[in-house]
Amino acid sequence: MKMPIPDSTVIAKRDEIIAAIKAIVPGDGVIVDEDALRVYECDGLTAYHQLPLIVVLPETVGQVSKILKYCHDAGVKVVPRGAGTSLSGGALPVADGITLAMGKFNKILEIDWDNRCVVTQPGVTNLALTGAVQHKGFYYAPDPSSQIACSIGGNVAENAGGVHCLKYGLTTNNLLGVEMVLMNGEVVRLGGRHMDSEAYDLLGIATGSEGLLGVITEVTVRILQKPEIARALLIGFPSNESAGDCVAAIISAGIIPGGMEMMDRLATKASEDFVHAGYPLDVEAILIVELDGPGAEVAHLIERVRSIAEDCGAVSVRVSESEAERLKFWAGRKAAFPAVGRLAPDYYCMDGTIPRHRLAEVLSAIRQMTGRYGLDVANVFHAGDGNLHPLILYDANNPGELEKAEAFGADILTLCVEVGGVLTGEHGVGVEKRDLMGTMFDEADLAHQERLKCAFDPGGLLNPGKVFPTLHNCAELGRVHVKGGQTRFPDIPRF
Repeated sequence: MKMPIPDSTVIAKRDEIIAAIKAIVPGDGVIVDEDALRVYECDGLTAYHQLPLIVVLPETVGQVSKILKYCHDAGVKVVPRGAGTSLSGGALPVADGITLAMGKFNKILEIDWDNRCVVTQPGVTNLALTGAVQHKGFYYAPDPSSQIACSIGGNVAENAGGVHCLKYGLTTNNLLGVEMVLMNGEVVRLGGRHMDSEAYDLLGIATGSEGLLGVITEVTVRILQKPEIARALLIGFPSNESAGDCVAAIISAGIIPGGMEMMDRLATKASEDFVHAGYPLDVEAILIVELDGPGAEVAHLIERVRSIAEDCGAVSVRVSESEAERLKFWAGRKAAFPAVGRLAPDYYCMDGTIPRHRLAEVLSAIRQMTGRYGLDVANVFHAGDGNLHPLILYDANNPGELEKAEAFGADILTLCVEVGGVLTGEHGVGVEKRDLMGTMFDEADLAHQERLKCAFDPGGLLNPGKVFPTLHNCAELGRVHVKGGQTRFPDIPRF
């Protein structure tokens, strides 16, 4: 994976940069020792690693502003980092840049019960938000599998989802406002405690921007009241295709479950061995379908889903009879990623989204690819919204296996786009999918996206090497086409 060539003149000024940053962040907030820097050399995409120039752990918005202003003026690159759980290499450092780690921004600032929202610093973990409000019957809806560790600032940067995003939305659907520091040190606020805003949707632009536009220093999210009741069905199927057909049938029937997750035989067995959630092991795939709301409605929908599942060929249906049993069903799904980690020395976690009605077709194609590449795949994904997470098993100690896994992953993601889907559902592009952006966007599309980047960061100093397969400087993107001595629309002022 190629990254921008490091600027040797910046690296040569390392001592000068360290001194300047230490003047802004005193004490132990600047990490320069090589062994200590290794903690930050990669994120959840561990196949790629690079020591940063230095790591800085600011504690105040003022410090973040001064750091970015200094780097802007000195031409030093900055890579923002949350909890480091990104699976797309979004926080991969650069050798000539500062890694700005936001872990010390770890306080919930206010719980506004009247407006049903929480104002928090970005380093607070996803699960901690629910923990802070559940005593009054509230919770924060987006719940990625890494919620015990991932930070809310990183969730905003990647537009994270989770098992309940089918009904309650991704981060963008639960985000009300952010405070963000731009590369020139300017502090801006987007959104607020209100549900909607006028004019351009700058909050929508910041959400999922992967650290390319600014550094988030405060987040306001909405919280929801827990439903009266939630029950889950654990359904076994004789094939991946029949499980995929059931997903499409449930949605087409007008039923929107709180969550609907699917695992194939390999993932199911790994999770059951790890968690002992009571999953059936004599099936090829399982669905977990959660229904929530008023008790009478849930009871009615359970029977409708049971009937649909049986029509699709389900061989077993088990309904949770207690809250403990429901949580046990989910415990296995939440632990699927670490459980699959016991099956091979390494795995490559993919993230693509497809139309639900193409689910069975894509799963069949992935199985055929498995034979072609000679690598096993455990399928774990958010079936309800078509967000696939194939886990490609490999051993990086065997020469060529990483490259084979990457080629396999590229074929899966290309297939997602070909059937009408997208390259990422919630993990972001980062470096992992960067060179596949051309399968989804043409040059004009990418140029317009880069122009937006230029509006926020004209020097291209924030998180360089991510998302865009070909880097252009902003002056190059701003060139005006001249033909026959005339520019297009000559009456428009040029700057």
